[in-house]
This record gives sequence, structure tokens and C-alpha cells, in this order.
Amino acid sequence: MRAAVVAIVGRPNVGKSTLFNRLVGKRKAIESSVPGTTRDRIYDNAVIGDFTVMLVDTGGIESGHSPKVSYRKSSIESNVQEQSKLAIDGADVIVFVVDVREELTSEDFHAADLLRRSKKPVILVANKCDNSRFEEARFNFYELGFGEPVALTALHSFGIDELEDRISEKLQGLEVVNGEAPEEEEGRVRIAFLGRPNVGKSTMINALFGKKMVVVSEVPGTTRDSTEIPFEYKEIPFTLIDTAGIRRRGKVEKGIEKYSILRSMSSIDQADVCVLMLDFEEGVTMQDCHVSQYILEQKKGLILVLNKIDQFSGKEREVAEHMAIHELQKKMDYLPWAPVVFSSALERKNIFQILELAKEVYDERKKEIPEEDLRIWLSHALKKHPPRGTRGKQRFNVLSVRQDGVQPPTFVFSCEWPEIMHFSYGRFLENELRSSFGFTGTSMRLIFRKPGDRGTHKKSRAVHSDD
Repeated sequence: MRAAVVAIVGRPNVGKSTLFNRLVGKRKAIESSVPGTTRDRIYDNAVIGDFTVMLVDTGGIESGHSPKVSYRKSSIESNVQEQSKLAIDGADVIVFVVDVREELTSEDFHAADLLRRSKKPVILVANKCDNSRFEEARFNFYELGFGEPVALTALHSFGIDELEDRISEKLQGLEVVNGEAPEEEEGRVRIAFLGRPNVGKSTMINALFGKKMVVVSEVPGTTRDSTEIPFEYKEIPFTLIDTAGIRRRGKVEKGIEKYSILRSMSSIDQADVCVLMLDFEEGVTMQDCHVSQYILEQKKGLILVLNKIDQFSGKEREVAEHMAIHELQKKMDYLPWAPVVFSSALERKNIFQILELAKEVYDERKKEIPEEDLRIWLSHALKKHPPRGTRGKQRFNVLSVRQDGVQPPTFVFSCEWPEIMHFSYGRFLENELRSSFGFTGTSMRLIFRKPGDRGTHKKSRAVHSDD
């Protein structure tokens, strides 16, 4: 038994993303009046009747190249069509959305023909039925050949119950799972792929899958939504998140691209491990540093991937890799614990090492240290570097330590006068914890409190050069 897949399809700008967001109960796909906003397939779980389904939002289906589409964008649009067809192939039930306020177009008939050839159950939806005149107009859509359409207005939730009933009817008899929406599977590693535009994030995911799962193009900014893809590698469940490229604030356009950047930052919050992809040839930029610091602020796992090593070979590559490591040590000296991978998504070199490292980092984030081991560790650390911090008669001292949580690993230090502790001592204790217990690739949270105090007087941040 498996979860059902329900795909929402139709030509551009008929309200597919609005309907998707209404069914999943949150704003996940970007909604815009600009046709073609949704370029990749967007996935999420939704409860429809007694069934838990994987709902898929797709880019608009078009019959050919529009005269309004520039040559520069034509390759992207053809990729979008391929993505929509892949979603149809993988669906159990298809929701075909049309705009009741407009006459049927060649794109509508093209989509209808494509759906008939798929031989999948199809539910026709006449969207934007804002008044009785539009609701009556839905009967004009019988000629598409899918029977009586469901009249609804996705923006205002009108007709959603009827649509869910129709979907449930179609799912009856299929070998799919029904029941409550599942919580995140235990042990599933959520990885967010992040970085500047066109560093190879989507190409990397496609390389991992061995087939096209997200739109790939040389045009920067191709990925507008954050696309989540369930995946297994060596029987380990992963969810891979491909995000829009993160630009400097001054270069973020208003509207769609700005919202995509916000979605990418939100993806960091939802991830266990962030893969920050850097351009091997361009090196580390200030924007790369800003993104890495945001990841640290959110206390996530982190892997640094220098992509496009295929641009070098032989001795030249060895020299370039040595220089890249030196640059990372200089510009990202606050990340000595982050593993580094040199890869080529295009040639599929070292790409599965990223998944293996992500699982290792995920396990490190859940690591728990026995109290006795922590007591012995603290005794050795204090002997190695006794606390030195005074203010008049006040003297900083560390009394004990305990682990207070995981994901991220969190340690609470009971101290005398924690407010006068120098930041460098917190850095020393973090380095000693890593030296003794590992915690490869994950941020940590260190909290310093007075004995018996439940409030936080001072937290040591992940080590920054400006601390």
C-alpha cells in the first residue's frame, strides 16, 4: 500500500497554485497573476476525506511556444512542460483546472487530449466561479469530455468540499493508504540545497535521482519555488529541498522573486541539514558568508559543497582545491566543523558523498552525551583552561554542565556570574566539546546560567570572527 498522488494541472494562470494552497491548508506554492509562476512540481501532504494524499502542483501546460516568450526563456518553458507531463505520469488522480471566466483555448484542449491519453481518472474543475453567472458558464466546459465540472472559487474556498468528495470517490478501489496525515517519518533526513543563483542546485538533485525532478536551465533564477522531493538512498529516507537562488538584498526583484527568496530562507528552518553550494571557480563571496551565518543562527547542520570541479583537471585541480580550502579557512573561519565536498553535479562526481555526510550530520545532531562523561569532560576542560573573568569582587566560574536537548545539541552550564564571561571562553568550551564528542557538521547551542536560574543570561553563538 502507498499514499495516493493527486496532481493539479491546467494551462497557466487558471488558479492551480491557489487551489493547491487551499487543499494543503498553507501557502506553499507561489500565487501570482503572472502566468508561469509555478515552474517545478510542488509537493505536500494533504488530508482529503479519509485519504492522506501527496498533492502535486505543476507548471502550466501549453501546446507550444508562445509569441510572448523570449528565446532566452524558451528552454525553461519546454522543461516546465516536461515536468508537468512527469507529474501526470506519476499521478493516481488528476485535477484539471480551467478558468470559467474565459473561453476555452487551444491550451485547454491540448491539456485535455494529454490527460485522456494518460488514461488516469480526471476531475474537471471550473475555477473562479465568483457569481451565479460564472457558475452557469461551467456547463460550456462539457466539450472537454470529462463530464460535469466542479464549480469552485479556490481563493474563497467555495466548492472545496465538493472537490474533496469527488477526489475521494476516485480514490476508492485504488491500492493507496488512507487515514491520518503522517507525521515526519522517524529517521528521515531533510536536506535543503542553498546557494546563489545558478551554482548547480537543481542539477545536483537531478544527478542524485538520475532523472529530471526539478527544472534545470543555465538561466539564473529558474527555480522559484522550494521543491521538496522524497527520496531513499541505501534504505535511508531523505527529503531533498531545492530552493530558489539566494541573491544579495539589493539584487532581489520585487514580487515573485522576492517571495521565492523568503521561501528559501523558510526552507532552512524546515531542514535538518543545509547543503550550501558554492561555485568552485568563483570562490567564496560575501553572499555565501551571509547565507552560512543565517544557517548558523537557525542552528542547523551544514555541509559546504564546492561544485563545478569539472572545469579543472589534473595538477590544476589539485592547486585549485588547495586554494579553495585556504579561502574557506580565511573567509569562513567560523565554520571549522563544517565538512567540505568537492563535486561536479554535471559529471556526477562525489555527489553521493553529500547524502552520506548528511546522514552522519543528522545523527550527530541527535547525539546524547551521558552525564558522567560530561562531568569528566568538564573537569579536564577547566584544568586545561581555568575560567578567568572578574568585575570587582565578582568572579566568573563554571560549576557544572548538562545536556538539555538535541537538534541542535544544547548544553547548559551552571555558572557563577555568567554575565561577565568573555565570549572566547564559550568558544573554547565549544571547541573542547567537539574535540571530545564529535558533533561533525552541526551547530551547537551553549547556554550559561546562574545555579537554579531557568532564564538565559548569556548564550554562546556559533563561533564568528566578529564575536
